[in-house]
Amino acid sequence: MAIVKQGSDDIPDCMLNIRVFFQYLLGSMLVALLPAVSLAASIHIVVDTRDETLSVMRGEKVIRTFEDIAIGRYGKTYFKRKGDNKTPLGSYRIGWINRESRYYIFLGLTYPDLPAADRALQVGRINDSQWLEIRNAHRAGETPSQLTPLGGYIGIHGLGNGDLEVHQEYNWTNGCVALTNAQLDELLHYARIGTRVEIR
Repeated sequence: MAIVKQGSDDIPDCMLNIRVFFQYLLGSMLVALLPAVSLAASIHIVVDTRDETLSVMRGEKVIRTFEDIAIGRYGKTYFKRKGDNKTPLGSYRIGWINRESRYYIFLGLTYPDLPAADRALQVGRINDSQWLEIRNAHRAGETPSQLTPLGGYIGIHGLGNGDLEVHQEYNWTNGCVALTNAQLDELLHYARIGTRVEIR
């Protein structure tokens, strides 16, 4: 009995058409995804606590700037501790997004970063075990513990049902960066989990 090798010429036309269709469909999906993947990879956010602005950046180019943001009611710091109501300066990433927040939407940051942990260890604010846990989380690309003496649950959020006039007049948060709900909706066109956020 002879073994017949089946080549592409032996495949019925209907099967070839199905294969071509799925190749086209897969290619179209990949092409459609490329701009979003490229955009997410190149976008980063800069929060300027002095000017009270949040800028969406692509490289060194400013794409969009949101003004009249609010930060912690007691200002900013490189030495944040739990309950001080100050916004921590540093470089983070968006670690999670909560769309059911009391503040409308919450973009959680990967605070504390390693420099903050190093400073806290040097002055005895955290112990070796806590420092190691923070370091290992960052090395694994994960959000570190939010329950250390350095505080946690720092993020970018909206107002929810808060008072817009208070937001426009005062820094009022517990350490987060606040935008209006409409500003946050627009920011979400650019921000993703993994987007880098620099607070300075």
